[in-house]
Amino acid sequence: MKPEIAGVGGAGVKPYEAFLQDELRDPELAAEYLTLALTEGSTEEFLLALRSVADAHGGLNAVAEAAQLNRQTLYRTLSSEGNPTIATLRSVLRALGLEMAFTPASP
Repeated sequence: MKPEIAGVGGAGVKPYEAFLQDELRDPELAAEYLTLALTEGSTEEFLLALRSVADAHGGLNAVAEAAQLNRQTLYRTLSSEGNPTIATLRSVLRALGLEMAFTPASP
């Protein structure tokens, strides 16, 4: 059984995956989601979160085309075993309307 999220005011139930994809279309929410995955999770969790954001933006085929990357390479890159280069990561983020930013580490 797939997890479900109650609709506004209990008006219905939406599958979690559909809810997440709707939310991740918002650039600010997607940026927060990826930042949290990167700072609180493992590299594998970050890559899977990035894949979720890509799915929300038309899927890996559309993102690969927008990022001018090979589709199969992107599938491998955004798997739990992926190891993207900075150039690939920047291309994917740009295709999603996002960019990398850095902040000082907390003590």
